[in-house]
Order: sequence, then structure tokens, then C-alpha cells
Amino acid sequence: LPEGQLPVPVRRLAGAWRWNETGSLRASRTLHELSAGSPAGLACLAVRRAPSDMTTSQDVVVSEMSIGAGGAAMPGSGAAGLFACRSAASAGAMSMRQTYRDLAAAAARSANCTWAELEAMRAASPTRSRPGADVDELTAWMRKHPSALSKFEQIASASKGKKIVMFLDYDGTLSPIVANPDAAYMSDAMREAVRDVAKHFPTAIVSGRCRDKVHNFVGLSELYYAGSHGMDIKGPGSNPESVLCQPASEFLPMIDEVYKVLVEKTKSTPGAKVENNKFCLSVHFRCVDEKRWNFLAEQVKAVIKDFPMLKLTQGRKVFELRPSIMWDKGKALEFLLESLGFASCSDVLPVYIGDDRTDEDAFKVLRKRGQGVGILVSKCAKETSASYSLQDPAEVMEFLLRLVEWKRRSSTAAPPMVRPRV
Repeated sequence: LPEGQLPVPVRRLAGAWRWNETGSLRASRTLHELSAGSPAGLACLAVRRAPSDMTTSQDVVVSEMSIGAGGAAMPGSGAAGLFACRSAASAGAMSMRQTYRDLAAAAARSANCTWAELEAMRAASPTRSRPGADVDELTAWMRKHPSALSKFEQIASASKGKKIVMFLDYDGTLSPIVANPDAAYMSDAMREAVRDVAKHFPTAIVSGRCRDKVHNFVGLSELYYAGSHGMDIKGPGSNPESVLCQPASEFLPMIDEVYKVLVEKTKSTPGAKVENNKFCLSVHFRCVDEKRWNFLAEQVKAVIKDFPMLKLTQGRKVFELRPSIMWDKGKALEFLLESLGFASCSDVLPVYIGDDRTDEDAFKVLRKRGQGVGILVSKCAKETSASYSLQDPAEVMEFLLRLVEWKRRSSTAAPPMVRPRV
């Protein structure tokens, strides 16, 4: 591939090598320096074409791996480095090339966290809209998932004669994404907007957070709260009997045990934070150096392998450990609709707004029902089952305020005058 088309870490690796005047390859950094700068367990291959004026057509394959991925490949070195040159010069060179290729393949197979996994971590955790070459992609994506603000009248028209039920994620939807998850406060203006929405429509907060924690953040008792990705659902008010659903209660002792193990295990990763969300656990890596993401992922996987009753998923710069039960935000949405008496009603319009991968379960439920409005909060083009999009919490608040204003206008509109027959 042309160097400009290679991923950044691969370009960094390939850039450590230079062709000298005689056409041979030399290293501008030592193997130890290369491996020290690479994430643990990462195996990535960069292929570069030799200069056209060389007497033999030659591809140089550079493979950078951690000690754990292929430490046996280079005995006596502080890191693993593998090189293979294709050349018709001699059979010995061909044999050596094959040997190195076999070593590289074995090391890549043994790597626990691959380049694809690292890319998946980045894809799940976009930090900003992508510039330049992706403008066309974003434009095409916006045509498929238009702004809920620009299409507000369309949404309002679809809701006529129907009962709207609001479902709202918290982090990244009602509050901005922040480095410290304990400081993800929503603004007073957003709180008032949600309060106004709840005056007109049944409203639920559906979050991966512990229910009590998200309730403290929002501070509104008139809402339904579904914490731990919907595994802890409570209705309005302070009555203990208003707890509606806790399908993973039997996992509580296990969750507490894993929490302690994870806290101890991740101490060696600066910036990592483990959050106990009662029925699930979150390992935040927003403040972790990207070079250590793979290492942290391996730490988490090393813990969860001893607890097969838990499953590992990923959100925006967070790993989630949850009970392996058939329950998610989509199931929570269905449960709440049933609890409100709307399970099989055709005159209800669920509206779900969220920004995370875990919200996709709810968007898929709405699509399957053929009934409802899914709105993804994102500045980036990403695969989603949502119908509409909003860019950030500020646009979410604007949408909520417009919805309240529309409801007020439609409720206070004078009935049409009926002229008596003569």
C-alpha cells in the first residue's frame, strides 16, 4: 500500500525504516525502541515497496509485536521483530523468508488483542467529527439519518393522535461526555427541559449507570429510571414498592467480587477507572494513553475469563461487564411500555434518544416494532438502527424544548368552529 494509506501506527512503524543509497534496508531505530512504543499484544504488518531503481523487485514486510505476542521469534533480543524479504537471489533467501513468515503468522495467531480489535475500540469511541475526505461520507450518512431538528415537523406529524413515551440515555445525551465519569453533571437548563417533557409525556432515563447514581445526577423524582442497562428499573416516587424489575439480582455477589478483582488488576494502568453500577461494571479508559488500550483490554479479559457467567461489551471508551442474560436497553424499553399499558397499542409513539452502542438494542426494538422514533446523538457517521440524529446534548435539549412547545400549542389550539345547520 502507499504509505499515505496505511493506518497511523503502521506508518509510524514503517517510518522507522529507510532505504540507503545502495538500495538496502536499514533501521533508524532499534528493535527495543520499536517494541517499547508498541501496545502489548498488537501485531501489525506494513508492506513497503523498494525503490524502482533497485535491481530486484522486493517487498519488505515489517511486523511489530510485543514480547507476549512473539517473544520466541528473536532469541536474545528485548523484543520480537520479524523481517522477510522476497528475492529471487537464492533458495536460501527463500527458505529464510518462509521461516520468518511462519514465525510472523504464529505470532499473529497468538496475539490476544489484534489490530482489528484496536480499530474497533477507536471506532466505538470517536472523539470528534472526521475532517476532509470523510465529508462526503458524513453527508451521505446525514441523508440516511437526518437531523431530528430539521425533520421535527415530520416527527410531530407522525405523533398526531398518538401517546408519546420518552426514553433518554444519560451520558452523552443529557450530559456531555467528560474525563471523570463522577463529574458528568447535567446543566440546570437541561434538567428543566426534561422536567417539562415529563409533564406532558411518560419519561424514562435508560442508562448503563447505577440507578441510584443516575437518579442523583438527574434529580427528578417524577421519572422512570432504568439503571445498569435496564437491569434495575424503578418507577416514579420514593416508595420501595415502585421497584419494577431486577432480572439479574442473583448476580450481585459475583459483581461485587469481580469489582474488587478489577480494581486491583487495573491499578497498573494509569487513568483506568472501574465503576460499580450495581448489576454491571464499567472500566473507563477515556483517561488511558491509547498505547495502553490493548494492555488494559487484556487485563479485563484476563479477569472475565474466570467468570463465564459475565459477558464483555464495549461502549464509548468503556468496557462493560454484564450478566449473560437476555436483557438490555431494548428489553427495558419493552418492559416499560408493557408496564405503562402500551405493549400492544397502535396509538403509542416511543421516542428513544441515545449516543452509545448499548442504545442500539433499543433502536433495533423500535425498528422491529415498526413503531417509534430512534435518535442517535453523534457528530460522526456510524452504523446505527436509529432513524434520525442529533449532534450533541445541546441539540438534544433544543429538540426536547421544541417537543414541549409543540405539545403545548396542540393542546391549547382552539377546536374548529362547527357551524350549525340551517
